[in-house]
Amino acid sequence: MTKGRILLGVVAAPHGVRGLVRIRSYTDDPMAIASYGPLSDETGRKQYRVEALSTVKDAVLARIEGVADRTAAEALRGLRLYVERERLPATDEREWYEADIIGLAAVGQDGRDWGKVIAFHDFGAGRTMEVSGGSASRSSVMLPFTAEAVPEVDVEGGKVVVDPPAGVLPGGEAKEA
Repeated sequence: MTKGRILLGVVAAPHGVRGLVRIRSYTDDPMAIASYGPLSDETGRKQYRVEALSTVKDAVLARIEGVADRTAAEALRGLRLYVERERLPATDEREWYEADIIGLAAVGQDGRDWGKVIAFHDFGAGRTMEVSGGSASRSSVMLPFTAEAVPEVDVEGGKVVVDPPAGVLPGGEAKEA
């Protein structure tokens, strides 16, 4: 994926026999996934017109133009749906798109190199930011994406400042208070 295209969701599974699909949406409002116009696949060559119908559990029930039966819907399972970056609304001062943060350097408040931001996750207890590749840790580290643990995000400067909570550091090391 390039910085010019943003991942909005993934086709999770077919729903029923008439070609409907469940989409795991990554937008703030899951139903908004259909409001950005045609979405594309990872290559950017194939476009999909999505109509969001309702929410079902943790997904959006949707119709994709040209998908008329369960077999066609099943073929889309795992399809990652992207939108061109310029079609997204502008962010406020303390808001960012995760895609803008992935790849930034992660630097501790003490100056230690934590590597780069490689991913964001949500395991149910809030967003976490995964950093890896720095001298402060030999393995990937998951940090809560909160103002306390990530006090500064400087997209223009190419870095995030991190202040890992106690117990996050490798070897059970605790952050000094």
